[in-house]
Amino acid sequence: MAGRGASILLAIVSLALAGCGVTPGCRAVSTGMLGAGTGAAIAAIAGGPIALGAAIGGATGVVGGAVTPPQAAFFGPSPFCY
Repeated sequence: MAGRGASILLAIVSLALAGCGVTPGCRAVSTGMLGAGTGAAIAAIAGGPIALGAAIGGATGVVGGAVTPPQAAFFGPSPFCY
């Protein structure tokens, strides 16, 4: 049960950060990295293959970051883009 709660929490945090970044490419990179980490963590919690979880999470993050619009509030450039 704790593993499922942690997975849900990671998914919520990932979605909340999906719009970070200025350009679509920047958002794709930052959310791809976030997705890979989240996917690996979920796979580790669930007892599955970590590399597969990271690959699926990273691919999902890249697509999600590329198609989301930037946030209205600007908090400075992403450290992943420079």
